[in-house]
Amino acid sequence: MTKTVLILGGKGKIGAHAATAFEKAGWQVRQYQRGTDMAQAAIGVDVIINGLNPPNYHNWAKLIPQITAQVIAAAKASGATVVIPGNVYNFEGVDGEWSEHTPQRPTTRKGKIRVQMERDYAASGVQTIILRAGNFIDPDHNRDIMDLFLMTGIAKSTITLPGRKDAIITYCFLPDWAKAAVGLAEKRAELNRFEDVPLPGHAFSILDLQHCLQNTLGRPIRLVPFQWWFMTLASPFWEMARELNEMRYLWDLSHTLSGQKLAKLLPDFRPTDLKTVMLAGLPVDIHPHQSVRPSG
Repeated sequence: MTKTVLILGGKGKIGAHAATAFEKAGWQVRQYQRGTDMAQAAIGVDVIINGLNPPNYHNWAKLIPQITAQVIAAAKASGATVVIPGNVYNFEGVDGEWSEHTPQRPTTRKGKIRVQMERDYAASGVQTIILRAGNFIDPDHNRDIMDLFLMTGIAKSTITLPGRKDAIITYCFLPDWAKAAVGLAEKRAELNRFEDVPLPGHAFSILDLQHCLQNTLGRPIRLVPFQWWFMTLASPFWEMARELNEMRYLWDLSHTLSGQKLAKLLPDFRPTDLKTVMLAGLPVDIHPHQSVRPSG
């Protein structure tokens, strides 16, 4: 039987890796063209990957509900299952391991928007899989957390310190997210109408990253504190500064995502090794002799 997936946001981080993973798994991959009729594009597909997200946190309060309504309508028209990259904004600012059972009590505007988005999917009757993950790490350097934030100074042997240097932060290697999305899509007939599945990904501190880079590059790497004071001053005038400043608290929390549910649903799933993930943000001209791509 032919398996067909519709990728929304195919040029983005989620969409690009999802397309590769589904194609590798033998699925027919359709790419949604922005501005066209999404419901029409979804006719005949089995799964919709929602990789649409307003760039730079732009106007989430208006755009996220619009995207949600559009995707729900497309899924209802086609009968497709929707897979969405969830995040950790839904949880309050308390250290710990977060799971599908953790109460969702967000303390930020963006967290409240995401909680409402997930509730809208749950209430729609559309089969929805939230594959929840931490900060994205993209080996293609597609404007991810390493490229835009943590390793902007690596050519000068520095990495950005955005919060507590010993805080354990959860990250998501995007090829792993895409591989897990394929596995869950292929088991969708066994799943509930709404599933919240945390992807444990990889959890490490800035200190861990510093040590890994020093051992690999053979030179000292300094930690340079991020200038949050500038973001605070710029927030009234610069949307991106305001939105980043709101999420600052996550860099001071030690938080991980539980892997118990994913292990039950996909017992054969194996993530990329930690060192490969931690080195994925290095530009190839700094570290050209070692591949940072997933090995298969």
